[in-house]
Amino acid sequence: MSVNSTVTDKSAMKALLKGSIVALVTPFKNNEIDEPALRNLVDWHVAQGTHGIVAVGTTGECPTLSLEEHCQILDIVVSQAAGRLPVIAGAGSNNPTDAILLSNHAQAAGAIATLHVAGYYNRPCQEGLFQHFKAINDNNDLPIIVYNIPGRAIVDIQPETLARMAELENVVGIKDATGDLSRPWLERQLIKGDFSFLSGDDCTTVAYNVSGGNGLISVSANVAPKLYAQVQELTFAGKYVEARELQDRLITLHNLMFKETSPAGVKYAVSLLGLCEPECRLPVIELTQGTKDEIRAAMVELELI
Repeated sequence: MSVNSTVTDKSAMKALLKGSIVALVTPFKNNEIDEPALRNLVDWHVAQGTHGIVAVGTTGECPTLSLEEHCQILDIVVSQAAGRLPVIAGAGSNNPTDAILLSNHAQAAGAIATLHVAGYYNRPCQEGLFQHFKAINDNNDLPIIVYNIPGRAIVDIQPETLARMAELENVVGIKDATGDLSRPWLERQLIKGDFSFLSGDDCTTVAYNVSGGNGLISVSANVAPKLYAQVQELTFAGKYVEARELQDRLITLHNLMFKETSPAGVKYAVSLLGLCEPECRLPVIELTQGTKDEIRAAMVELELI
């Protein structure tokens, strides 16, 4: 199956939406998109064994991109991936009109699915959350991954609400950044048929897969993609002890990615690999020297540099 084709069959989507999916950083140089670096990052992830890419998500600094830049970055990533691995488009907004607009561009660009966050800031009730996703579902044909991250969005999509969303034609999965490892157990009891359960937190990925998950949308895979892909492959093989041991080695790196405001940490780490500048857009600022030193030490320990 071509990963550039729109897939509406939920079983087929589950086969595509699995493993280590990187929440890709957006390289900047002098506050402009660094297109050569972005294209090189895509090629590097293909070579490193990353299973998929989320472009223009939070780690890609979508809050500080113009609409034109958002669309440009997605076009570049899809073009460079050239069907070698699936590309999921960050298309979320607390305004469903904007979310639909971004979804329409994602479909035209050739993304295989969209990632939509719960309605942040306006804090809708559970019915409002359902209606938000229903509006996106009804006005675009791309598969939808629901992004539940109450730490940023304030609102929390409850299991019963997710089960209702899963009955919509295009809702095919969840990115779970709740940190609540009872969620996949509860949600799997309520959701009938094929559905993709993806952890949204590197720290929970092994336990989440034990609970029925089939992958991870990862920040730290920007820095150690081969190792994060190996963790996923070990869980798929039922080798949970080996997966846990590798995850133990990666926990320090992951925690450092969030010691200060993300994505400052991950972009600094990627810059140590020579793949992009550490530059972020305001209000995200440069890391303190102490955190830089800790990140460098963790990467040396993992033999990444």
